[in-house]
Amino acid sequence: MGKKILINTLYTVGLFICIITLVWGVQHSRYEMVAGAVLIGALFVYLKIKLLKEVRSTINKNNAKS
Repeated sequence: MGKKILINTLYTVGLFICIITLVWGVQHSRYEMVAGAVLIGALFVYLKIKLLKEVRSTINKNNAKS
């Protein structure tokens, strides 16, 4: 479970960096950076949702066994 918490934290940090890159790219008219930040941010969101669903199902299975 600790590994999953670490991965979730890294996804959150990655999303934060993508948002900062997105804002910087728009301010400096660097639209290739904006496109990259959006794509990588979308990947982080997808992976984060997938991880959260996996953790939720693991918790539900452990509660059913108790």
